[in-house]
Amino acid sequence: MRETRRALAETLSRIGSLIGDGQSRDDVLDVEQLSNESGVPRDVVRMLLDGEEPPAEDITDRIVRRIVHLRETRLRPDGTRHSYDEIAASYGASRASLSNLVNSRRKTPSPQTPSRRALSEQVPSEQVPSQQTGERRPARSGGPLASTQAGIETFFFGQPNGWLSAEPQASLDNALQSVLRGLEGEAADPMARLRSTHGLRELAARAPQLAEEELQLVTDWIDTILQRRNAQRVRGTESDSSHTEGH
Repeated sequence: MRETRRALAETLSRIGSLIGDGQSRDDVLDVEQLSNESGVPRDVVRMLLDGEEPPAEDITDRIVRRIVHLRETRLRPDGTRHSYDEIAASYGASRASLSNLVNSRRKTPSPQTPSRRALSEQVPSEQVPSQQTGERRPARSGGPLASTQAGIETFFFGQPNGWLSAEPQASLDNALQSVLRGLEGEAADPMARLRSTHGLRELAARAPQLAEEELQLVTDWIDTILQRRNAQRVRGTESDSSHTEGH
């Protein structure tokens, strides 16, 4: 858990350092999209982005919730949901076994804190604290839920990848990687910075006519102007606040 927290914090810190002047984190992070990609509910995504701890969730409930999420967000080319029949048949199970699992857990949620035995027997991709050392070690594979998880992940992703059972921090961190790569690409590409950070479409359209050194000078010049403007706005806000307090 601590490692996933640290990884997420490092990713968010890196994204924050790459956000351009005049932009906020909300401008580059789409909560709805992050939720769809990660399988983490929108309100939990917001909590994690704010550095808060997510609520406890039974691991089987998490897997079932994400199975439902996959059916609702990873649709067929015609826009319809994949049936339980085709999903279950892809890994040699019956429709009844899969639909019963989903429906039973949605109607009767299990306790918030699963037992260590339940975790180790059912879900291979999660980790369980060792009683002797306190260290986290891979849970043992086995049990019907493990094969269901592997089969469904293979159906939607091409191979088992732990997506259904991953901790919220790890799921969100993985979804943020595409955002991070995009920002890193913009930071290395002055023309992309002109398009996304400053919104100067006309200048960006003419950018191919400029030499790389000239384009970098233009971008740096615009950065300097925006920084000065932002500083003036801050000073103006502070001055207004002081004037109000004086009255």
